[in-house]
Amino acid sequence: MTHCIVVRATWDTEASVWTVESPDLPGLVTEAASIDELDARLSGLIRDLLEDHSGGDCYEVPVEVIASFSKRVRVGSGKDMA
Repeated sequence: MTHCIVVRATWDTEASVWTVESPDLPGLVTEAASIDELDARLSGLIRDLLEDHSGGDCYEVPVEVIASFSKRVRVGSGKDMA
């Protein structure tokens, strides 16, 4: 596998965790309380999912993590309620 694996990390406000998924790597699903914790988990998870397809060869796979979150900002009340 030589193409870049794109991982989408999304903040789940209700659960207070970052969750990930990747269309490039089915089965890559996890969550973590911080983006740093999530980053620490990703290498091992990706390695585990790809090892069966490596044929014993050692190689590097580029990974792009795209993190996003949404929030609401109250406007017009004279105070920032965020």
